[in-house]
Amino acid sequence: MTSNRYLRAVAALMLGVSAFAMTASASEPTVAPEAPPFPGQGKITYVPRDSILEFKALPKYSEPDWVTEKFVATGKLPPVEQRLPKEPLVYKTGNMPDGIGVYGDTLRHVIGGRPEGWNYSAGQTQGWGGIDIAMSECLTRTAPLFQVEATDVEPLPNLARSWEWSQDGHKLTMHLVEGAKWSDGVEFTSDDLMFYWNDNVVDPNVTPLNGASPETFGEGTTLKAIDAFTVEWTFKDAFPRQHLFAMAYGTFCPGPAHILKTKHPKYNKDFTYDQYKNGFPAQYMNIPVMGAWVPVSYRPDDMIVLRRNPYYWKVDEAGHQLPYVNELHYKLSTWADRDVQAIAGSGDFSNLEQPENFVESLKRAAQESAPARLAFGARLIGYNLHMNFSANGWGDPDERTQAVRELNRNPDFRKAITMAVDRKKIGDSLVKGPFTSIYPGGISSGTSFYDRQSTVYYPFDLEGAKALLEKIGLKDTDGNGFVNFPAGTAGGNDVQIVLLSTSDYGTDRNLAEGVIGQMEQLGIKVTLNSLDGVKRDAARDAGRFDWTLLRHNSEISSVVQNTPQLAPTGPRTSWHHRAGPDGTMDLMPFEKEMVATVNSFIASNDNAERQDLMKRYQKIATENVDTVGLTEYPGALIINKRFSNIPPGAPIYMFNWAEDTILRERVFVSADKQGDYELFKQQLPGKPGDAGPIN
Repeated sequence: MTSNRYLRAVAALMLGVSAFAMTASASEPTVAPEAPPFPGQGKITYVPRDSILEFKALPKYSEPDWVTEKFVATGKLPPVEQRLPKEPLVYKTGNMPDGIGVYGDTLRHVIGGRPEGWNYSAGQTQGWGGIDIAMSECLTRTAPLFQVEATDVEPLPNLARSWEWSQDGHKLTMHLVEGAKWSDGVEFTSDDLMFYWNDNVVDPNVTPLNGASPETFGEGTTLKAIDAFTVEWTFKDAFPRQHLFAMAYGTFCPGPAHILKTKHPKYNKDFTYDQYKNGFPAQYMNIPVMGAWVPVSYRPDDMIVLRRNPYYWKVDEAGHQLPYVNELHYKLSTWADRDVQAIAGSGDFSNLEQPENFVESLKRAAQESAPARLAFGARLIGYNLHMNFSANGWGDPDERTQAVRELNRNPDFRKAITMAVDRKKIGDSLVKGPFTSIYPGGISSGTSFYDRQSTVYYPFDLEGAKALLEKIGLKDTDGNGFVNFPAGTAGGNDVQIVLLSTSDYGTDRNLAEGVIGQMEQLGIKVTLNSLDGVKRDAARDAGRFDWTLLRHNSEISSVVQNTPQLAPTGPRTSWHHRAGPDGTMDLMPFEKEMVATVNSFIASNDNAERQDLMKRYQKIATENVDTVGLTEYPGALIINKRFSNIPPGAPIYMFNWAEDTILRERVFVSADKQGDYELFKQQLPGKPGDAGPIN
């Protein structure tokens, strides 16, 4: 009986393989294969968006007792009700998995990045790993939307507490939180927005950290202040509600104008733009923030410590000023070590995104004595190979680089490259088991907009790929195993591609090595330019690459966040095709189709139409190999078991990373589980630029 079942199972498996082989014959595109089932995914409880938060005044407010006793009673701080807005943002108890929390404890992070400084507006990284999210607040908020049905998805209010459209839909009036303050007590007003917009986003000499540009908010969009708490957007298109998503993390998170202006060349002629960007280094403590925690200690290559913001403008329904957790730690180590420490209990939080760590992490988390719990989400983590399509001078290409870009623009070359990628082997090289899936490119299979039937897949076919190279005149003329440029192009030398990647993540290195090895089998010589994250980003954004390896960004995983980046909708929106020095674009026909489709998606407010438009986009993008997809897999949230208010099914990355998704300001540790981890007990941030916190 058992033997018969085994034989039937084997027969069925072989039949499935044969059927796939017949439908995916050499060089013939087909539908993307279905991903293998993965039973370990967490389930999301969907809620209406208005059940998460509201703005209103409460009868009374409270804070940690030690803040009242040591700071308010001694005259160092005003009473908590005077530090809060007229109507603070109130998190509703019904949306808190474990209800109203208690104060205390520390949330310990481990990160692999290193901070450049605190000028997010001018492009300085804080080291990633959730530091910038802890410090920054944006006009709208999207990360919690993973728990809201797609038909109800519109960003949540945040610094912009409400907004309304003009009758013709070309103007959007936004009302800011009135009475909210920066962590140094200075009032937050429309001046902060206008400084961020005019002197950072619009200023061509400045590039904010997550790449915000005028085109991010729609071509021809303008912003003006009506009064201290009201701004007005003017859009070229009518009712472009999609742009509300661009006003969330990380493209509209204003910095403290009263501090940053002091070193901006427009307001201080003694400073250059480089000095402005780097004028607030990692050693500069107590930079004013609107987020829940403020940086108070930095020990190079050791740790960054953030303490609670005494002016934070959010509360729970009982009137407790948030956050509940007093202190955040960021140990400066490696990204792989983050997973290890979270599983071991010496760290409290990790986005398990490197599949090489999956099996061991699962084994350790399954032990009853394990200090952390582990929850997988949908397959929203993935990688694409981006080819530089700009033949117009972006990045100042030399003869070889220009020749490579012309190849990148050749559809047969792109098809040859994607057909030479053995995605099954690449996935298995990262982790064995039902984790990875074949990913041709385009939007993520984990988003609600994904349609498998619209996803064109060129199966692995090395011989067919070689035939395509020969068709376009790429042959091995010197017998060294690598194809050459045609005579008269780049000296007829070997076709040599430089692959830009980051050295920060083991997964990126492994994927890059896999691509290099598989391209060698095709006869394409690929060399690796592996840089740390900061230098990689600078090279990518400057166009100094032939190919680059990129992990999914939010436009791929959510579609509605940073949507303009799905195509070269503006001169600086695409990751791999931007304007040349003269400001012009040289779009290929399929790119023009993609741009038109994305713009129609942005302009549409009809859910059915938007689904159809994204199906069209997916077909155009994958059929024309806009990017070469490599692999997709689920991520897992690792969180120490002592923490409460962790939403079920929270993905580690969709609209944003899990540090934002779980709403850390609501996370708490019950009194009986609190540990003794605080380094600056009963202390608050000091004055901007002063060393350390005060007590």
